[in-house]
Amino acid sequence: MIYEVRNYHYEPTLMAEYKAWARDHALPHIRAELDLVGFWVNGDEPPLVTGAPLDELGSATVTWIIRWPDIETRNNVMDKVFATEAWAEISKHNPGLQHYHRIEVKFAEEL
Repeated sequence: MIYEVRNYHYEPTLMAEYKAWARDHALPHIRAELDLVGFWVNGDEPPLVTGAPLDELGSATVTWIIRWPDIETRNNVMDKVFATEAWAEISKHNPGLQHYHRIEVKFAEEL
C-alpha cells in the first residue's frame, strides 16, 4: 500500500466557504470514488514548528490522504476521477480555484 498525502495552502480567510464546499459537494464524491483515509482542515490552534521556520504561506490549511494499492493504480485512476462531468459540476461550487496558494502531494509507505 501507498498513501497519497495532499496538502493544500488554501486562502485562510476563505476557509469557512471552503469547508462548506468540501463537506457539501467534494467529499461525498471523493469518498465514493477513492479510498479516502481522512480529510482535515486546520483548527484554531496555531501550528507547532521545530527547526527551520515556515515560509510566508505557513502550514497547509487542508490535508487529505488517499490509500492506494500501488503507484500504478494511483496513476491510472486519479486523473480519471477528476476528469468526469460530475467533478466538473462539483468544481463549479468551489469558492475559487485561484485561492489555492500551493498544493503539495507526496507519497508515503507504511512501516
